[in-house]
Amino acid sequence: MLAPVVDEDGAPFWQYTAQGELRVQACAAPGCGELRFPPRPCCPHCQSFDSEWRLMSGRGRIWSYVLPHPPLLPDYAEQAPYNAVVVELAEAPRIRLVGNVVAAPDAALNSVDPARLRIGAPVRAVFARLGELTVPRWLLERP
Repeated sequence: MLAPVVDEDGAPFWQYTAQGELRVQACAAPGCGELRFPPRPCCPHCQSFDSEWRLMSGRGRIWSYVLPHPPLLPDYAEQAPYNAVVVELAEAPRIRLVGNVVAAPDAALNSVDPARLRIGAPVRAVFARLGELTVPRWLLERP
């Protein structure tokens, strides 16, 4: 499987996922507080370099999804058909994360029937170990 690349700005995100927490970088400048993802050193709203990591509820909705056909990467071919989703976070609609909807945290990427996916479907984050990292995945709220 492909593992995400961890850089200096995003390292705290992965440290929190290892603890089972979904956190998003936020500007810590007085009067700003804007959330940003992907993580970066400077706030795009006020240009401050002060930041903090805010705990999210882990709830969201499917903003978009795709069922890759044909799978282009050999590591994923045996799991087809699988889904790749973009999830809009409930408390931060402008923050969207990419992942997979699965039946359980450690389930295969093809563990959910693609016919069950809908734009706007509520989901919640769960966490699965993938090599050295713990990655967020998504469960349908109303299976």
